[in-house]
Amino acid sequence: MTFKLATERLHLSELLDSDVQFVYDLFTDPDCIRFVGDRGINNLFDAKEYLQDRLIASYIKHGFGLYKVALKTSSEPMGICGLVKRDETNPPDIGFAFLPEFRAGGYCTEAAQSILTWAKTNQISDEILAYTNPDNFASIRVLEKIGLQKQKITTLTGQDHESLVMSIHLN
Repeated sequence: MTFKLATERLHLSELLDSDVQFVYDLFTDPDCIRFVGDRGINNLFDAKEYLQDRLIASYIKHGFGLYKVALKTSSEPMGICGLVKRDETNPPDIGFAFLPEFRAGGYCTEAAQSILTWAKTNQISDEILAYTNPDNFASIRVLEKIGLQKQKITTLTGQDHESLVMSIHLN
């Protein structure tokens, strides 16, 4: 089943192999590297591997993942938003990243709210987490707008920096 979700202004869909340039542009953006992390994407080959091995593979393994966000009036990708399953013990977490020219337009909040609604409707999990850099005030603001609450600051396994953990109960 192919994932498709629509909001008032946006449509969300699965990333495709043809989205390599978009994945490269997004994950090499300095703000994305600073706040999401360096994914080791240095060229289009790296972007293709990350797209296939991490992003598209999540749809198959977990039944959900990060989705391409585009305006309804255009098929141009503007960002990603969706759920990530980091391990078997924790609930999925919501994540998002947008190209610089699409930030501050309310698109991220609209996409993230639609993902939470979809997760609740499809009973993905009773709880959704979010991990963000404590200095990423824009992301924290989006997460608070859609109802997540700050829980704690911790260092995640395999990371060398602190993350703010936020959560929401969907039941």
